[in-house]
Amino acid sequence: MDLKTSLKNKQLTFQRLSVFVLILFLFGSCASARRARVREEQVKEVIQAARAFTGTPYKWGGTTRAGMDCSGLTGNAFRAINLDLPRTTDGQALVGEKVKLKNVIPGDLVFFATGKRKRDITHVGIVTDIKARDNVKFIHASTSLGVVETNLYSDYYIKRFRVARRIIDK
Repeated sequence: MDLKTSLKNKQLTFQRLSVFVLILFLFGSCASARRARVREEQVKEVIQAARAFTGTPYKWGGTTRAGMDCSGLTGNAFRAINLDLPRTTDGQALVGEKVKLKNVIPGDLVFFATGKRKRDITHVGIVTDIKARDNVKFIHASTSLGVVETNLYSDYYIKRFRVARRIIDK
């Protein structure tokens, strides 16, 4: 094989490889965009399911419209997308990927220590909306107000915040 033929073969090989890489990139981008859309739809369903309980009174151990506790609310909300969470708040705090507070997005679970022991996680909610860096709404079952949406950065909750978890993959 002469030098001219060899160079032509290398050029063809490079062109084929470039086309192959481009195709892989395009298909990879489509898959990630599809994943993002699926996640967005799942988050909408979870939040909609949780909001359907707005105004439901608080009841320890409750999981129905007659009365609901915080982990009952999150469990019911995630069941809307066929995802079963542990029944208790401390059990739910072990599920999913840990997320820094500054990186929370709608659909993430947020956990708090509201009892006498500052390390024991006793409360959970679902991030519903991010309005500003210090205005992150979450829905939860409050012992005094029932199921409501509250700003995570309110004095009471930000002092008691312990961890956030992402249950639905990004």
